[in-house]
Amino acid sequence: MTHYDCKYFLPTDAFKGFCKKSKMLINADDKVCSNYEKIPKCKHCTHFTRHEIDLGRCMQTAITFADLKAVTCDDFSWR
Repeated sequence: MTHYDCKYFLPTDAFKGFCKKSKMLINADDKVCSNYEKIPKCKHCTHFTRHEIDLGRCMQTAITFADLKAVTCDDFSWR
């Protein structure tokens, strides 16, 4: 798990970002800290089936990105 999958990570560019909780600059690929809280993403959902490295299907119908944030999805269910 990395900061990139954290609820409090705010990206500033492709490599680093800002932690909304600690107010510090962090690298996106660094290991998580004590503020880590997993954000709902398609790759963490029971309805997601991966077909390629970054792509998959939701409920076997819609093609979606694995890293797509699912905070507004009514059907999201943690894996």
